[in-house]
Amino acid sequence: MSPGKGTRSSTAARVIAVVADVMAAIIGLWILMYLLDANRANDLVDFVRGAARWLAGWSYDLFTFDEAWARVVAGYGLAAAVYLFVGHAVASHIRRY
Repeated sequence: MSPGKGTRSSTAARVIAVVADVMAAIIGLWILMYLLDANRANDLVDFVRGAARWLAGWSYDLFTFDEAWARVVAGYGLAAAVYLFVGHAVASHIRRY
């Protein structure tokens, strides 16, 4: 028995939602590491910082607050929120069809 169209679209929607969640989680992890002043010489911190910077390349310097922590939270947080909103909206749209 082959899987029906609904099963394939449900799987695709689930994959899109999970990818959006992972992207937002990486960005959120960098925000947390930044706020907790994680050691940037550590390989894991450096990897998360680079991945978050790549994912939020369009928004990480969008705001010009005086405080550095506010720029990080606003710029990276915006990217995480957009990925979550768009990813889950697309997944929801796919599930309907």
